[in-house]
Amino acid sequence: MRLRTVLATLLLTAVPLGGQPAAAATPVTIAYAQRTQTWELVLTNGEVVKVPEALAVAPRDAVNPGARAAFLVSGDGRHFFYFRKSDGRFAERTLHGKERVIRDLTVATTGEEWPSVSYDGGFVVTGTSAPGLGALLDLRKGKSLPLPGKTDTWNFAGFSPDGERLLMQGGEDGRMTVFDRGLRTRLRSKTRLWATALANDYVTAAVGVGSWPDSRKLRLVDLRTGKASGTVTVRLPRGQHVDDLDFDKAGRLIVRSKTTTGVAVYRLSKTTGTVTPLRTMVRPDVKVWVLPGDDAYEPWAEKK
Repeated sequence: MRLRTVLATLLLTAVPLGGQPAAAATPVTIAYAQRTQTWELVLTNGEVVKVPEALAVAPRDAVNPGARAAFLVSGDGRHFFYFRKSDGRFAERTLHGKERVIRDLTVATTGEEWPSVSYDGGFVVTGTSAPGLGALLDLRKGKSLPLPGKTDTWNFAGFSPDGERLLMQGGEDGRMTVFDRGLRTRLRSKTRLWATALANDYVTAAVGVGSWPDSRKLRLVDLRTGKASGTVTVRLPRGQHVDDLDFDKAGRLIVRSKTTTGVAVYRLSKTTGTVTPLRTMVRPDVKVWVLPGDDAYEPWAEKK
C-alpha cells in the first residue's frame, strides 16, 4: 500500500459537555462518534471533537450517490477512520496524531465496498458486493497485501481480539481459515460452519445459529478438530437479539444487543447462555452514531 503522511489540517476543537474530567491516569479515548451537521467524536471525558473534513454521504460522482459514507472507530477507541471531503480518500487518525491517507480506498465505492478495522486500528479489510474481498491493508507496515492464494473467493469473518489473526471463509474448499497479518495460512479448519468471531487462542470460534436479526443462539467450534459444541441459547432480555458476537482478550464471549434506548453489552456464559450486563449506552439524539469496534453498518447506527 502506498501511504503518504499529510500534515493534519483538522483542528481538534474540544467542546465540554459538562461533568468532571477523567483522572489524569485514565487515558482519554473515543466513546463513540456521532453525526449532526458534521461528524463528531464524543470522548470518554465528555468532550466533543468535531471532524469537519469527514464526508457524511457519498458525492454525486460515486457509484451510490447519497449513500452514508463510512466513519469507523477502532475497538480500543484510539483510532478513527473516514473519507475526506477534499479528495474522497480514506484516512486514519488518532486524537493527537497526524492524518494518514489510505490511497487504496475512496468514497466512490461506498455501498459496494465495506471496510472493517482491527481492534488496534492497524489493519483494514474491505468486503465487496462482488462477492469477495477488496483491500487488505496492514497499516503498521504501510503495506497493501494481495488476496491469499490469488483468489477473490474469500469472505472476511473477523479479527482475533489482539488483531494478530484474520478469520476468513472461502478459497478452493470453502472452509474457515485463520491467517496471520502477513496473510500466511496458520490454520485451515475441518468444518464449513460459518464462524463470525475468533478467540485469542486462534482456534476457538463462535458460530451464530438462526437467521439474523432474530438470532439468540450460538455454537462454539474448535477450528483445529472441526468439533462443535451443542447449541447455547443466549438468555438476553425479552425483545433483544444477538447483533454482535465477539471474544474479549481473556477469551470470554461478549454480546452486543440493540435495546429500546440504545445498546447493551453483556458477558456470556459459554455453557449456560446466562448473560452478565457489562454496560449500557443510551443513544444520543443524532442522525447516526458509531461505537468503537462497529463495522460500516450496524443495527443501531441510524435513527429510525
